[in-house]
Amino acid sequence: MSASTLPPLLQRLIDERGAQRVEPDTLDAFVAQPGDRVIFLSGDPVQFPEGLDVAVVLPELQAALPGRFSVGVVPLDSQEAIARRFGSQRWPALIFLRDGEYVTTLAGMHDWTEYLERVGAALSMPASRVPGIGIPLVSANSAPSCH
Repeated sequence: MSASTLPPLLQRLIDERGAQRVEPDTLDAFVAQPGDRVIFLSGDPVQFPEGLDVAVVLPELQAALPGRFSVGVVPLDSQEAIARRFGSQRWPALIFLRDGEYVTTLAGMHDWTEYLERVGAALSMPASRVPGIGIPLVSANSAPSCH
């Protein structure tokens, strides 16, 4: 399987569940759409097998929260660039966006109840700053040590 080919469970999200394929050249259009959107970064299925678990649970989360969010699935060869844009450093990850703005990232696989609570909370959060973007704050009086 080439890096731009999606594993079967991810392709099924597109074919059967209405998810959109999102790559660097289509990312801005996906993000700009109105409403809540989730970008799914599965990670390499060999290195991060729980990414395939998230692919199975994600449609169930959509069914439990009907009409609340749309999903974008990212091919493996585009995940690093998209993760970097949103400050995501763990796989698998669900990056939540609303009306073109970043909201939060939910990384890893979770128990059903916890997942449902966290996704519900993410859908209620206000937009926020993308982590890792900006100039770090340093005090003029800070010492060069770690303490």
